[in-house]
Amino acid sequence: MPKPLEKIVLLLVDFITINLAFWGLLQLRSSFHLFVESGPGLQVQIFLFIYLFWLVLFLFFGLYQSWYLKSRFDELISVFKTILFGTFLIFVLTFEPEKDLSGPPTVGRFMIISYSLLMLICVGAGRLILHTIQRKLLQSGFGQRNTLIVGYNVKAQKLAEKIRQFPALGYRVTGFLSLNAEDNGHKYQHIHVYGGLKKLKTAVKNRKIEEVILSLGQTPHRRVMYIIGLLEQLPVNIKIEPDLYDIVMGQARTQQIYGFPLIEINPQIMQPWEQRVKRVMDVLFSIFFLIVMLPFFVILAVLIKLDSRGPVFFKQKRVGRNGEVFTIYKFRTMVQDAEKLTGPVWAGKKDPRITRMGRIMRKLRLDEFPQFINVLYGDMSLVGPRPERPYFVEKLKREYPYYLRRLKVKPGITGWAQVKGEYDTTIEEVKEKLAYDLYYIENISLRMDLRILFHTIAVMLRFKGQ
Repeated sequence: MPKPLEKIVLLLVDFITINLAFWGLLQLRSSFHLFVESGPGLQVQIFLFIYLFWLVLFLFFGLYQSWYLKSRFDELISVFKTILFGTFLIFVLTFEPEKDLSGPPTVGRFMIISYSLLMLICVGAGRLILHTIQRKLLQSGFGQRNTLIVGYNVKAQKLAEKIRQFPALGYRVTGFLSLNAEDNGHKYQHIHVYGGLKKLKTAVKNRKIEEVILSLGQTPHRRVMYIIGLLEQLPVNIKIEPDLYDIVMGQARTQQIYGFPLIEINPQIMQPWEQRVKRVMDVLFSIFFLIVMLPFFVILAVLIKLDSRGPVFFKQKRVGRNGEVFTIYKFRTMVQDAEKLTGPVWAGKKDPRITRMGRIMRKLRLDEFPQFINVLYGDMSLVGPRPERPYFVEKLKREYPYYLRRLKVKPGITGWAQVKGEYDTTIEEVKEKLAYDLYYIENISLRMDLRILFHTIAVMLRFKGQ
């Protein structure tokens, strides 16, 4: 099922089941002779309001992420947790201290519990039926995803056979990629074999690949990491067989349906609701900060112009999430055309190109403030890895195959690497800060972001910027 159609069907099923549960509540209230609004116009408004309430919660809890290959049991658990949280919110929003604390629970409170049970039954059943239909379609060959197996050996061939035995998994093996260029053009049971890593992009494009499974046997660890780095630049999901799990320990999540174990590489660790809260925080804080600090920005702009010739703002191309290039904005801290003679280079600790005003701004990290504009646009976040220039990204990904892992999240004004390490001036320092960035990505959470923001304030107050 195409993703847009999948979302539409899921939204339609939820709309029907959520309203069905609320209709059941109205019938229950009526049987207990409790107040029920009889006007059809107002009832429709209430129905829509209740639906929007649950729609927002379902979005925040990630219930509209792609549920392709998701266990039906896991789906029901996710629905249960969301409805439980929603019921708690309703309890809080309808809390009346005088009534609720002065005696035993009222009939209205029992109605809320009954409503949560109706929601669980209706929404859970709706999604269960939808999943079952999807499985049946997959077993019939409809909706399977084109899959490439990286590796061409006995084990990879057995893997293709296993996948064929379980069509409900949703995989359709349409190609092998051998690490040996001499295998190019071979076939295994009518499945085309591409030879050599140079054919990777061609294979993904020609076969319209959506899923890649690594079956590399005893391939050296560094080689495996290099292949994963190449795959991260392509619009595919990456999975690996369990015996290679030690290579990517801590960066994988087991996926097992029908007893068929695969390990997903680099899953999104941050919960969907946390992602949305993080974005809301980014937008609100950026708007507030830009409005409040506008007079201060004007003063800084005047001082920059008085200190040296050139524009107030410094603009430069940087690489963001998923390799997208954007323009970053900062207050200029160097002389105009600082890299005209040297080309792209990192700033040194006592770089002569830095202006007098620039040194002060760098110490206090004031030059970073215009990046709130980038945060507002959605190119950056308050917290994340430092955005790097395309020239250095190309250079560093050759040095460190797993460097592109940083591009899985939005870059940030501040980050774990920024508060723990110095500015990048050498390849060695970049390698050290890469470890901090990967640590942040694997432990990303709202709590981690708040911790980094507090660290950043401490760095600014101690004049530790460079």
